[in-house]
Amino acid sequence: MMCLMYNQKSGVHYPYLKKDPLITNGSVMLDDAVAASVAKGIITPQDEKLLANRTDIEAINDSMALSIQCASSVSNMARRLQVRGNEVQELRTQVLNLQRRNRSLQQENKELKKLVDSYANDMEKRYSELEMNTNRLQEQQESLLLEVQKKL
Repeated sequence: MMCLMYNQKSGVHYPYLKKDPLITNGSVMLDDAVAASVAKGIITPQDEKLLANRTDIEAINDSMALSIQCASSVSNMARRLQVRGNEVQELRTQVLNLQRRNRSLQQENKELKKLVDSYANDMEKRYSELEMNTNRLQEQQESLLLEVQKKL
């Protein structure tokens, strides 16, 4: 977490360079307003006055601490971007797998439709044959009934 001082008049957070760090509840990585305030005013006129009263070693140490914090923020962002990149790659792989599966299912559906159509055509032919046989049997039955009635 970045050591920041909050100026109530301006409403701006800026690096706090005294020996006793003041830690804010805000986060540069999580709060855009804090990050913008820090980025806009890394060295303010008030900070220049504070730095003027510090020894060279203290100023160098403060500057190095701020540089390390910035490098850490950049490193954290790079890790987050890499994780997001990995997530995107995983999602792309899932999409490709789903597309392949979809094509496979579409092909299977086409084959099933052909089978159903073939089955329906075959059943239609059989039904027609059965209907013809039924009609023929009815005709034969009627013919036999007529012959039996004639003989009686």
